[in-house]
Amino acid sequence: MAGKKNELNGGYSYQVSAVILAAGKGTRMKSDIPKVLHQVCGKPIINYVIRTVENLRCNPAVIVVGYQEEKVREVLNGKKVIFISQKEQLGTGHAVLQTENALKNYENDVLILCGDMPLVKPQTLKEFIDDHVDTESTLSIITTNTENPSNYGRVVRDDDFRIIKIVEEKDASEEEKSIKEINTGIYCVNRNFLFSTLRRLKPENRQNEYYLTDIIAKAVEKGIDVNSFRVNDEREFMGINTIDDLKDVEELMIHVNQALN
Repeated sequence: MAGKKNELNGGYSYQVSAVILAAGKGTRMKSDIPKVLHQVCGKPIINYVIRTVENLRCNPAVIVVGYQEEKVREVLNGKKVIFISQKEQLGTGHAVLQTENALKNYENDVLILCGDMPLVKPQTLKEFIDDHVDTESTLSIITTNTENPSNYGRVVRDDDFRIIKIVEEKDASEEEKSIKEINTGIYCVNRNFLFSTLRRLKPENRQNEYYLTDIIAKAVEKGIDVNSFRVNDEREFMGINTIDDLKDVEELMIHVNQALN
């Protein structure tokens, strides 16, 4: 497995490259402000994600920007990140593929994060990365169970409990929609497998987009086991898609901060 270990929080964790997806407009926010620049507790959402990546000492940290990217660049001015522009919004798979050139000289596995999840803990990601390494996995994902899986990709398993695919809400059958285990959108992937697979993706879905989730099925086709790291606290993976989501995340963050003080 490529990469090296680095000291972290008194222990050791495998060093990875990081890709943060932050190109979307966030249409459901009903605002002209890029989604990742909306504020939670007085700070832009993206700042929390960047801080987490800094704590993990990812090398390098790449952020994919698109909608009003100049504003995102301005907010993150001075941060040690590489900006990559996604000129066309063709899906998450397409977004990650844009980072291939930026990562071509790094052998590290790639940690993929969403730019709209400010509650994910560095310790959770450290444990996830360590599990990815310990299991010698090519592809690992974080999953969680929720009573309300609407709008999330469902984790589909076979009779032996092996992951066979992730199906997005809009493409899911009624049976698949009843699945409670969801994809959080966080991955750790072997770099060579990631980009060779992304180059072969096709937009075969209702959105006509290149889904990052399709790399799961591609791995299974190759006989590669998909490693899942399940986290019990689903609240860590609350994404922000609406103003109501923003309020919910802020309330939770205030509650957590009060509990720590």
